[in-house]
Amino acid sequence: MSQHVACDVIVLGLGPGGQELATELAEAGLDVVGVEMHLVGGECPFYGCTPTKLMIRASHLIGSVHLADRLSGPASVTPDWSRPAGRITDEATKGWTDDANADAVQKAGVRLVRGRGRLTAPGVVEVDGVSYTAARGVVLNTGTEPLVLPIDGLDQTPYWTNRDVVQVTELPASLAIIGGGPIGCEIAQAMARFGVEVTVLEMADRLLAVEEPESSALVTRVFDDEGITVHTGVEISRVDHDAGFTVTAGDLRVEAERLLVAAGRSDNVTDIGLEAVGLDPSAPRVETDERMRAGEKLWAIGDITGHGRFTHVSSYQAEVAKADILGEDGPIADYRAVSRVTFTDPEIGSVGLSEEQASKQGLDVRTGFADISGSARGWLDGAGNLGHIKLVADASTGLLVGASAVGPTGGDLVALLALAIHAKVPPSTVRRMHFAFPTYHGSVMTALDDLGL
Repeated sequence: MSQHVACDVIVLGLGPGGQELATELAEAGLDVVGVEMHLVGGECPFYGCTPTKLMIRASHLIGSVHLADRLSGPASVTPDWSRPAGRITDEATKGWTDDANADAVQKAGVRLVRGRGRLTAPGVVEVDGVSYTAARGVVLNTGTEPLVLPIDGLDQTPYWTNRDVVQVTELPASLAIIGGGPIGCEIAQAMARFGVEVTVLEMADRLLAVEEPESSALVTRVFDDEGITVHTGVEISRVDHDAGFTVTAGDLRVEAERLLVAAGRSDNVTDIGLEAVGLDPSAPRVETDERMRAGEKLWAIGDITGHGRFTHVSSYQAEVAKADILGEDGPIADYRAVSRVTFTDPEIGSVGLSEEQASKQGLDVRTGFADISGSARGWLDGAGNLGHIKLVADASTGLLVGASAVGPTGGDLVALLALAIHAKVPPSTVRRMHFAFPTYHGSVMTALDDLGL
């Protein structure tokens, strides 16, 4: 006979948003059960955002030394991978243990349950034979895992995913990367700057296919300058492994010591009992309303909702769900100004709709463009033609609906444009503001002039 445990709320999956939500609900006085089958904190602090950005930060400094050699005088660096690898292992992940996160949620009052949770009825989750019944309901935050590609021979090889590459302590001489999206491009540049011979293979016709074409073209040009080989529009037919890897795509054969597969993520929804609460586990995402409700006694947040696989979106949705669970008059979910950053050098910060997406929605699209090398800051920094601002507006309303900020601080610069989109600030109002000189904001002003609204 299975054991039955009563509580107020069950949070299934303690990635960033789930951890925050469980903690805050417990601190609000609810009896919360948090279920996690892997590491409390999820993908971001252990295999995603944090360790990869430590790698990238170290590689950016190598690039800065090369720029210093041109602008300041003779400068050189001897790359040492043990430095970022040590920070990842010792400082960021503590050897991939979650003691600090687990202690924090339990200190807040969350009952932490280790194991795979599965819905068996509305408000009921079973974990290893124990049935937990939540009076208020269940929050799904089961996240994603690396996508398994159906490439002939791949599953018979010791290929890397993002979870493996962040644990590497000794770099290979050469690395092939399947996938030219954000993860693939970030790792490609970081590894190349540490001396690895890198080849990127992308099925789409350009790198970073979800970004504006101008952004893709700039990154491709930078990669070429840095010796990274890029093949786009390829269909990989087979992967073999002997002493090293051989990737076959038509007449193209790429050989490398190691292979990283960075071609997307798959939602962890196929074995969590969605059918027991009337949902389709084969659906592309878990549909929610504006308060993150997914069904009877059910909420969903994070990657599985389909609104961007980003930590900041999961945290944002956690706040919305928390208010609804507590019966408060809180915020409703609004995704018009979801921003994202690809941390290559230069960074690519984007928000809202691309020009192509806006056109497909039938908007009266108008764009504005400015090259940051034309700004005072761009010239002073000596970065050359390494960035731009692109604005996308709906001419019928006169409002911005999307933007890209590419450059040394693209990820931070896009925040101004995200605010303008979210708060529906007319471009003319932004144009009448004044910004410190010399900063990259000058390029935003130039792009607004080009937009003509």
